[in-house]
Amino acid sequence: MQAGLLPARSVRDRLLALPKIEPLIEAANAGGHKGLLDENLLDKLLSEIKKKPKISEPIARTIAPIEKPKPKPAPRMHQLDHYRLDDFPIHAKDVDAEITVHFDITGNSVTEGKKEDIRSCFNDRLKQIRRLILDKNLPNRPIGVDEAIRYRKRYNNRDDAFTIIGLVNEPRTTKNGHLIFSLEDSSGQVTCLLSQRDEEDENQTIVHAGLMDDDAIGVSGYFSQTGDIIYVEDIHFPPLTQHNKRRSSEDQAVSAAFISDLHLGSKTFLEPQWHKMIRWFHDDPLAKTIRYLVISGDGVDGVGIYPGQDKELNIPDLFNQYSRLGTMLQELPDWVEVLLLPGNHDAVRPAEPQPALDPELQTDYNNTLFVGNPCDFSLNGVRVLSYHGVSIMDFVSSLRTVTFDTPEAAMRAMIDRRHLAPSWGGKTPLSPEPEDRLVIAEVPDIFVTGHVHGHHIETYKGVNLVHSSTWQDQTDYQRMLGFQPKPCILTVVNLHTHAMAAIPFV
Repeated sequence: MQAGLLPARSVRDRLLALPKIEPLIEAANAGGHKGLLDENLLDKLLSEIKKKPKISEPIARTIAPIEKPKPKPAPRMHQLDHYRLDDFPIHAKDVDAEITVHFDITGNSVTEGKKEDIRSCFNDRLKQIRRLILDKNLPNRPIGVDEAIRYRKRYNNRDDAFTIIGLVNEPRTTKNGHLIFSLEDSSGQVTCLLSQRDEEDENQTIVHAGLMDDDAIGVSGYFSQTGDIIYVEDIHFPPLTQHNKRRSSEDQAVSAAFISDLHLGSKTFLEPQWHKMIRWFHDDPLAKTIRYLVISGDGVDGVGIYPGQDKELNIPDLFNQYSRLGTMLQELPDWVEVLLLPGNHDAVRPAEPQPALDPELQTDYNNTLFVGNPCDFSLNGVRVLSYHGVSIMDFVSSLRTVTFDTPEAAMRAMIDRRHLAPSWGGKTPLSPEPEDRLVIAEVPDIFVTGHVHGHHIETYKGVNLVHSSTWQDQTDYQRMLGFQPKPCILTVVNLHTHAMAAIPFV
């Protein structure tokens, strides 16, 4: 899918039989092949692969290394051609910090957790996203589910298609590869079927990826002759073609840096690499352009988060963990403003949206702004949406195109859905606020997450996606799964040009 290839059903067994898919994708990219991957194209690509010299390598499961990484000198950031000193007329310390918080649940949570709150939250989600979907050029005016059912004899052929907008329930794939799900609004519920076809379009991408419980979508289609199911012709997500990013003014050209998941207090916290980054902040010329540092959750490892955690802590007291983190953040240059979000390891409620850390835990910090998770804020006019990212686990379990190795795929899905955590009752605990505060009502210029200890930067539909790196070494659990984190990478974004750079400290 990432290579722009849509496999036909006839070739899927052959694809699954390949020991590695990467050579096929490389051959397709080299030849500029896009679109339907049928028998003829597959034969052509396999033939091109055979022409290349073979490099002998074992085909076996890769076991993640056990050794701790040894710190190497941090690369000089000013060697990056696209991230130049010339883009910054003055140092960050000479630019006033301008932080505007647009949304933070801290002090604004009003839910009592009652059934009425849950109903209100979902009704508000549907209302918000319905308004966004209506900005799209829909084929006809949406009607309610009850109206569609009442006049289903009128809507029982392709020439009389209709559109409804609702919440997805129990999406699943049939043995024939079709996608079936229920769609519900306040007036009723109806079963929908999106067929798998050997053609390339957005709908077939959805068939391949799947849908999530409680996705808010629109569908256009018509009823079967029996009137018990809707044959879906199109699925509608909120439109986003190309976002035009806001920029800080040229005379306020500063950078924002992003990290996440420090897990201070754990025995696997990479303290030597942290101190190396601190030295870099003080010594490197382009580090002096950084006005903000955003830490997107899990600043400490916490206490009692999972069974047996006490054996993996070198700071077993929660207050001492936060005190030590405050001391370490004070080692940053005094011109760096820190924004600290909570995560699932922090001492706040687990249900999202999460409030900021309790003031009792903030006493050892003097350069830090404590905000909730998620937080929508602007830095010198540039809109940033920072979210710790627990819902990535729900995207991994629900969508076939998302894995723990590709958290950026979950971020793209969040942007497409305009929602951070659609599924109720999954791996992400949600607080049913009367207004659904996890809807992405305003498209950010920079969207940042963490949680799964990877690292990635890209621009998607005009939005800079940053999956922030961890500062924790591989854990025993990750080693058991064969998962290798990508630690100790500082992501830096120029708020004027939106150039992005990744600075490794391992």
